[in-house]
This record gives sequence, C-alpha cells and structure tokens, in this order.
Amino acid sequence: MPVFSAYDGTQLAYHEKGDGEPLLCVPGGPMRASVYLGELGGLTAHRRLILLDLRGTGDSAAPQDTSTYRCDRQTDDVEALREHLGLDQVDVLGHSAGGDLATLYAARRPKRIRTLTLVAPATLAVGGVVTDEDRREAAALRKGESWYPAAELALREIAQGRTPTSGWGAIGPLLYGRWDAEAQTHRAQSTAQKNLAASEAYYGEAVFDPPATRAALTAMTAPVLVLAGAYDGGPSPARAEELAALFPGGVCQVQPGGGHFPWLDDPEWFTRRVAGFLAQD
Repeated sequence: MPVFSAYDGTQLAYHEKGDGEPLLCVPGGPMRASVYLGELGGLTAHRRLILLDLRGTGDSAAPQDTSTYRCDRQTDDVEALREHLGLDQVDVLGHSAGGDLATLYAARRPKRIRTLTLVAPATLAVGGVVTDEDRREAAALRKGESWYPAAELALREIAQGRTPTSGWGAIGPLLYGRWDAEAQTHRAQSTAQKNLAASEAYYGEAVFDPPATRAALTAMTAPVLVLAGAYDGGPSPARAEELAALFPGGVCQVQPGGGHFPWLDDPEWFTRRVAGFLAQD
C-alpha cells in the first residue's frame, strides 16, 4: 500500500488497481474510505485507478488538526498526491461528496487537470442545492417497488426535520438502481467505512465560496464529464446538467435506471461512457 506525505505531514494512503494511464479517484461519503469504489464497474481494464483514502479514512492517518478535514483544505491533499505521482497534469474522478472536492481542486488548479469526471456529484461547491422536491420526484419513479412506501414515508419525515420512524435504512434503496444483494451489502458497509466526525467538518461553516468557484470554472479548458443516474435525487439529472453547463467543456450523461452508484447499477454502461470520455483526450 503506497503512502505519501501531505502538506502538514499527515501520511495519506492510496490504492492502485488496474493498468494503464492513472486516474486519480476522490471518494465521497463524505469521508468514506475508498474501498467502496471497488474497481468502478471494470474501469480497471482501461485505467490504473489511484484510489485516495482521504485523511482519517481507510489506511490514511488522522491529522492532528481536525479543521483540515474541511473540503476546501483537502484540495492540497489532492495536489500533494499529484506531485507524488510525478504528473504534470492528472485525470481526476470525483464521486458524490468527492465531486465537491474534485470541483474545488479544478477551480484552484485548472492547469493541472487533464480531464475531470464527476460521478453523481454533490454541487455545494458551486452553490447547488438538492431540494426535498428533487428527492421526492426521484423516489416517485420507484413507486412499483415493495420498499417504496417505507422509503417515501421516511423522506417525508426527514423533510419535516424528524428522524424516520422506520429508521434511516428505509431510504437506502433509493440510492441504487437495483436493490439486490450486491446493493444491500454495499449499503450495509457504508457506516463502518465512514469517519463520521470528519464528515461533519468536511462541510463546515464557510467552506465554500460558490461565486468565486463558478467564476474560476469558466476558465477551465479541460473536458468535463458529469454523470448522473436517472433515479438519483442528489443530484437529479437536471441538477447534473446545470453543473455541466458551468464548464466550457462540460457534458452531462444520464444512466437509464441508474442511482447514486452507477458503476454498480450498470457496470458496462458506466465503463463504456467513462472510458470513452477519457480516451478522447
């Protein structure tokens, strides 16, 4: 397991899978160990995945200064990894909350980005908001599922600021295009893979400056792919389209029947789209 030293001396780990040109992968959660990304649906057949364990997650050490868990401050960790890999420019993939981190990194160091792939990305860094209506509309697409009534009730209670009577697990199926055994195992592992205390600091107060970030992104020349799932409520396909439009070279693709983890829902579709995008460079 390779390690490198961050700007503050914290020892960070990453995992390499596959062969070919490196693809630096930033996990979401927020603050979930990179193991949940697996082989990204078989993308390892096309690229060497560099799966970063964010500070305090997976095999990476925890920092002495917990304020460094902030999303904006972790852009320096991504830069340290790029330097460690000896790359002048890097292909970056960010998933979910990792999409905010990847977006901030691109805004701050646009010349270091060769390509940017944002998979079911959070959009807080650019001022995007996932609304209760977004989640309800996405959930309504699943009305025929046996688990839908419990999930719909849980969403209503969450919107009212209450803890779901059926438990937080009731909304788990909404994150996946197929609520099969693989998805259920993936979901069950989530809590154990997250640094819950760090996740609160990740989206701390005044972490983002959306107007400045949006302005910086207009100067990016690198191609950008924003990939959304048709069943995902955060971001919905419409929100993903809005994010892609902020980049001069941004395009959005929507996976039919996909949720928040599109490489699990349809690995072939996901791999074909992402590998094809990367090959255009």
